[in-house]
Amino acid sequence: MEAVSTPTQTLPDVDTRPEGTESTTDDTPEVFHYVQKDKIAESAVMGTHVVALCGQVFPVTKSAKPGSPVCPDCKRIFDAMPPGGDDE
Repeated sequence: MEAVSTPTQTLPDVDTRPEGTESTTDDTPEVFHYVQKDKIAESAVMGTHVVALCGQVFPVTKSAKPGSPVCPDCKRIFDAMPPGGDDE
């Protein structure tokens, strides 16, 4: 998999963490998505959009707290990926 900025291609497998999108009426995220780690700060500062593992496209506006609900599609995809790291 390769990192790209278009929603039609996939994200890399190792640099991900949950970030919030779908909001409820009280602005509490319903679920958090796995996104490319190096795109989180850029999105939060510049307002650019990120692409989650599940294909959801959104600007990063919230950080997940431990125990926050994770998008089931993102979790399933992430769990199916081979272990990776910074060994490239």
